[in-house]
Amino acid sequence: MTPSSKSEAFLEADGIEVRISNPEKVVFPEPGLTKLDLARYYLSVADGALRGAGGRPMVLKRFVKGLTQEPFFQKRVPEGHPFYIDTATLHYASGTSAEEAVLRNAAGLAWVSNLGCLDLNPHAVRAEDLDHPDELRVDLDPMPGVDWSQIVDVAFVAREVLEDHGLVGWPKTSGSRGLHILVRITPDWGFADVRLAAETLAREVENRAPGLATARWWKEERGESVFVDFNQNAKDRTVASAYSIRPLPDARVSTPLDWDEVRSRRPEEFTVLTVPQRFAQVGDPHAGIDDAAGSLDALLALAKRLGPAEKAPRAGDGAGRRVSQMPLIEVARTKTKPEALAALEEWKAAHSEVAGLLHPADELLDGMRGSSSQWYRVRINLQHVPESDRPEQGALVADYDPWAGREWPGRP
Repeated sequence: MTPSSKSEAFLEADGIEVRISNPEKVVFPEPGLTKLDLARYYLSVADGALRGAGGRPMVLKRFVKGLTQEPFFQKRVPEGHPFYIDTATLHYASGTSAEEAVLRNAAGLAWVSNLGCLDLNPHAVRAEDLDHPDELRVDLDPMPGVDWSQIVDVAFVAREVLEDHGLVGWPKTSGSRGLHILVRITPDWGFADVRLAAETLAREVENRAPGLATARWWKEERGESVFVDFNQNAKDRTVASAYSIRPLPDARVSTPLDWDEVRSRRPEEFTVLTVPQRFAQVGDPHAGIDDAAGSLDALLALAKRLGPAEKAPRAGDGAGRRVSQMPLIEVARTKTKPEALAALEEWKAAHSEVAGLLHPADELLDGMRGSSSQWYRVRINLQHVPESDRPEQGALVADYDPWAGREWPGRP
């Protein structure tokens, strides 16, 4: 590191000097980690982080106001980006396009870290071929009330399904409560086929582990199970990649594992403070992932045998809205997660008898994508409340409008 008289520092990576602004700014108060610490972390695991995110266009998820504030999502690479940042132009289903950043080296990791990006969010395609993913992503997302052992059981079922269909799964902690399994595939299929293969995998996992796993897309229908989230393979989706720092107070890291570690290790073990030493000692468990690309033919053949997945009925008013089979009420819409949790507690305090009948998975907290940042929706599933005791939909405890002030094309 080269110090400067201003509030900045410089790190050397791959022979390139990268500026870190406000290097002593504390980002994670609990472990006392600064901006400079985070940039140094990414340099210490650069080979692994680039194996996961390098060469792929990525959305910049920027925590410029710290952990307590919601990040904003920046698709377009900043103007005046340095010479060592490549770009690729992605075209979205909405008809818009964005020139996104593509990292090629360790200097790029330090650069995005300096922008306030904690986790790395690459697309499942390489910059050289934006229409054909080379990675299928299995996101094991536990519902409330699900413990780690159940997540692990589902992970091994998913591994078995993959192997039965000629594919190799590479596990990593999500950095939160769940697990990810990455699957390299040859880039011979478009996004629709890759998503169909992922949905088929999820359905087969549910078939083999009923009650433990679910492929139900609608949260209120999942119960206390592990959701095999196939929609992370949709064209516009990104997932936090290997060695990403996650926005949790302990600076947890999404960490690749060997399969023989999955049962014995826990997500909280892997942080910015512990992962560099592990990386130096054992290397990257995903080092062979690029040599294990497989075919989707077998999963797509299974999709034909299973037939179309069951779809929820639609409203009869012509609007195309889905009709839930569960008795749902909406509680709140908020700008931040703490506000959502507070609104949920306020509602439960006002309906204490009903709240006492709820199961953990009946409290539905959804992170929703707004125009440039997340917002939160809180709902209650009243399935475990006797029909005569179910409260009616009332005024929202909080009613945040994520679209307020936005101008829509074609509107006066």
